[in-house]
Amino acid sequence: MSNLLTMRQQIHLVTLLIPAITAVSCARLSKSESGATRSKPVVAHSFSSVLRQSLTAHSDEVWAVAFSPDSKTVASGGNDAAVKLWDVESGKEKQTLTGHKYKVASVAFSPDGQTLATGSEDYTVKLWDVRSGALRQTLNHDYQITAVAFSQDGKMLAAAVYTGDIVLWDAQTWTQKKELESKEIAHGGLAFSPDGKVLASGAAQSIKLWNVESGALQQTMTGHSGDVRSLAFAPDGKTLASAADDRTIILWDVATAQARQTLTGAESSLYAVAFAPDGGTVAGGGLNENKVRLWDAHTGTAKTSLDGEFFYSIYSIAFSPDGTKLAAASADKTVKLWE
Repeated sequence: MSNLLTMRQQIHLVTLLIPAITAVSCARLSKSESGATRSKPVVAHSFSSVLRQSLTAHSDEVWAVAFSPDSKTVASGGNDAAVKLWDVESGKEKQTLTGHKYKVASVAFSPDGQTLATGSEDYTVKLWDVRSGALRQTLNHDYQITAVAFSQDGKMLAAAVYTGDIVLWDAQTWTQKKELESKEIAHGGLAFSPDGKVLASGAAQSIKLWNVESGALQQTMTGHSGDVRSLAFAPDGKTLASAADDRTIILWDVATAQARQTLTGAESSLYAVAFAPDGGTVAGGGLNENKVRLWDAHTGTAKTSLDGEFFYSIYSIAFSPDGTKLAAASADKTVKLWE
């Protein structure tokens, strides 16, 4: 009987210890088998409809906005040919990068946060040192640049041009690796898949998926009745969102190249689309919208809208990588911030 009681006591003791052991294990920094620290999961965030800040310094419409990887800096580009860097916490302008001659249509930080790429209608892509503001490199083309994007490993920079073609550069040497010929006029939209294997580009009313390694065209997805303006991959890379002049955002299954669902409710052409870092929310904005619209990425239902006293149009939207803030580039010469 004493042995039996001992066994029961041991089982009871183990039962009591399991939750404590689990709590301690979860509290410790998780590491992979290789010893690399796993990144913390992004927590789902619900944005307030109250505007946090309105960043004012551009002298004309703001066309592009992007967050730095650490979420502490916002870059904006405008019709005034200026590129500005802002401190997110204080809302103060950190510096102005000058050198473009015409509208800056797109801005993108490198994954390490040290370089900012800017694409302009002056036929150039410029690479800037984020810390010093110095111009590192100018990449020239024969046509207007409509979008720029870095691959997530930081090894490649892509630029879309007005003809619909895509240029790929080595982000270490800045030498051109290849040019992908679309042969369809493009008004915007360029995005690398999270694994860097696929590049999506807008081409008139369709979306093209390219194999980055070979440069081959994998798929052409059609479904919009208006020109495609903006593209964004979901964090897991399985879904691609496209915003277009037909007032809709289509969520595409990347594996099958089929439309999963169509997000509606916008009253005008949509120029911008972005996924929240947790993948649960899609944001969109466009001409004369005067607000940023949010949809549930899983159900396709409208969630809410963020008002910011816009003047006419929203041209670009970005979520901060930590998932706590959202920025929008506006035709009223400002960058709006919500959290």
